[in-house]
This record gives sequence, C-alpha cells and structure tokens, in this order.
Amino acid sequence: MELEWVMKMQKIMIVEDDEVIALAIQKHLETWNYEVEVVDDFEHVLDLYLQKQPELILLDISLPFYNGYHWCEQIRKVSSVPIIFISSANENMNIVMAISMGADDFITKPFDFHVLTAKIQALLRRTYSFSKSMQVLTYKDLVLNILDATISYHHQTIELTKNELKILQVLFEKSEVFVSRDDLMMALWQSNEFIDDNTLSVNMNRLRKKLDDFHIEHLIQTKKGLGYKLAYE
Repeated sequence: MELEWVMKMQKIMIVEDDEVIALAIQKHLETWNYEVEVVDDFEHVLDLYLQKQPELILLDISLPFYNGYHWCEQIRKVSSVPIIFISSANENMNIVMAISMGADDFITKPFDFHVLTAKIQALLRRTYSFSKSMQVLTYKDLVLNILDATISYHHQTIELTKNELKILQVLFEKSEVFVSRDDLMMALWQSNEFIDDNTLSVNMNRLRKKLDDFHIEHLIQTKKGLGYKLAYE
C-alpha cells in the first residue's frame, strides 16, 4: 500500500477473546476489503494498538487480564481512534460505561454482520473521509505532514509554503495518477488562494527546486494535456 490514507485499505483491529466470533468478523470484513488484525495477546492490547495503528477498533468488554473498559480508557489517553464495543452485555449501564470511557458506538452480540459493517463504514466516513483531517500522508519513503507543512524523506525535512503543501497534498492523495492543472488550481481556490495558470507554474517550479534536495529523479512527473503525478522508482 503505497499511499497510507483513508480512501485506501483501512485497518481494523478486533479485540475479542472468542476466537470463533473474531475469525467470523475478520472473514466478513475482509470481503469488504478491510485489512483486519485479530488480537491474541490480551495482556498487551495498548502496545499492539500502538504497533499496528488501526483506523478503527472493535472491542469486547469481557476479556482476559483486563476488561474492555480498561483498554478503552488506556487507548483514549494516547489516541482518538474510533472504538466500537461489541458485547453480549447489553444492559444500559454497560452501554453508558462504554460511552463514558470514550467509545464511539456499542453493538450487542449477536449482531448482523451487515449492521456491523454499516456502523463501521459510517464511523470511518465521519472520522476520516468527510473531515479530511488526516495530518500525515505517506508515499513510499516520503512523509507529508499536513500539520506542520513539511515533507520528509528519510532523515531530511523540507518546509513548505501553504500553496506547496496544498499541491503536494493533492498529489499524495492521487499518487501515481495524473492530476490536471485545473484540478490543482481548484484545490488552491478552495483554500482561498486565487491563482491563475501562470502562478501555478511558478509554484510548481519552486516546489520542484525544493524537492531536488531529496535527489529523487522525476518525483513530480509532467505529461502535456494530463497534468502532474507523484511517482518515482
């Protein structure tokens, strides 16, 4: 997966000690093109989350060592990743406790897999796709940090202007696909940067000169009539 971003394959972590249920959920979600991690070490759930970095967690309440409330609370100390509790403990107090610990939703077992999928899709869409709040995009060994307007390659970092950042964000989101000049100008207009064709050319030339410091040949490729794309060997 060359571009780590929400419109690509998303990773879901299942924290469920009933292996039959966990594997059934995994099989179903994989048919929807999700990458699924099934936890089997229930003593180190937080460590596994930090290692795997899923986009969403399915979390049972009753678990070995520590219950789901504990892990929800621990994860919330370091992340706002979406969490859906899946549990047969359907009393109102359990639902209230889950939400108060930071869960985003609660679904009672047994549940219909299609209902679960709909909840997952809606929560992922609200959290990532519609908000477009991703702070970091990656393409191969390049890392684009939206928050601090920088691009990094290995241990080298380059600061970007607002326009350069927006241009690269669009190219990262559509990596290895040509983006037209009109689409780039539209993206800049949406950022309240009203530029014309000549100004786009100036911005692109300046950006390319900056990226030359990475010594990557043909990082931003141009094709007449098609536009620009991000690609390198």
